[in-house]
Amino acid sequence: MGELKRKLLQEIDESGPLPISRFMKVCLLDREHGYYCQADPIGAAGSFTTAPEISQMFGELIGLAIGQAWLDQGSPSSFTLAELGPGRGTMMTDFLRATAGIPGFNQAARLHLVEKSHALRQWQARMLASHSPTWCLDIDEIPDLPLFLVANEFFDALPIRQFRRRDSRWQEIMIGSGNGQLRYEDRDHPGCPALDRRFAGARPDAIIELRPEAERIIGRIADIIARNGGGAIIVDYGEDGSLGDTFQAVRDHLPTDPLAEPGAADLTAHVDFAALAGSAGGVAVTGLTTQGDFLSRLGIGQRARSLSKSAGGALHEHEAALDRLIGPDQMGHLFKVIGLHPHGSAPLPGFAS
Repeated sequence: MGELKRKLLQEIDESGPLPISRFMKVCLLDREHGYYCQADPIGAAGSFTTAPEISQMFGELIGLAIGQAWLDQGSPSSFTLAELGPGRGTMMTDFLRATAGIPGFNQAARLHLVEKSHALRQWQARMLASHSPTWCLDIDEIPDLPLFLVANEFFDALPIRQFRRRDSRWQEIMIGSGNGQLRYEDRDHPGCPALDRRFAGARPDAIIELRPEAERIIGRIADIIARNGGGAIIVDYGEDGSLGDTFQAVRDHLPTDPLAEPGAADLTAHVDFAALAGSAGGVAVTGLTTQGDFLSRLGIGQRARSLSKSAGGALHEHEAALDRLIGPDQMGHLFKVIGLHPHGSAPLPGFAS
């Protein structure tokens, strides 16, 4: 039995069944055995590959979109450039290489990385050493300046709570134990205004997922942008609403049982973009768009052709990367994008007007 599984079983024995949110937090961020605290969870040696690891085009185009938004808002002389969950630092490296061509942008940027994993911070420090990043554990540590922020595959890993509709009441789906194994258990819930307000018409046995931390983080981002200006681009997989069980685990790039080997797999759930947008008070929120449409509007096709010419015959590699990023049967439709910007300012590039 793995050490993290042993710790979880002990906690359940002492305190009772755990909300899925607690289970996710321990499995992903336990200092000794958490998945994100391992040496390298991303890429071929890890459990999953993100868009920035597929092609430099992803970070470059998002960088240029943010750079244009900075120009549109008068090029503030000092601003926070932030990334939530920067992984290895690959996207921000490509981002800053692209924005180096925008006069004054990189010089005005104060780079802040919101990252809890010590192992990933070490990767980021190596990749971004020349840009003197500041690390934060939470969005509340971001300075009160104009804020331009990006988040790719960040919100899907934030802890969720799951609830099941039982006639006129709700039960919470918890992680309990039996015969030395972890298992799901439904427990009566005393009541949750958010559930009653948003899902009063849910059918019997419907499963709803809430992600309170995501809504708090979006609220904080929106508050800073509303006061100081800026913008945010958020990319993740999910839909415009929450309905059904989307809690999942991936190990070695393949689906696995979330309860089987805690700490050995990445745990995620689909993002409810409607809930994010509803928490972004005081700013304008773009309509939800697919990653394929977003990157196409930013000119990813032209960038792929340009890279192919300069790479001396590597056309097939860039075409394969392009298909993975925007293809409807790949990441193009699965991943969605929304943007935040101040009321009265131009929408961020890449979004339909």
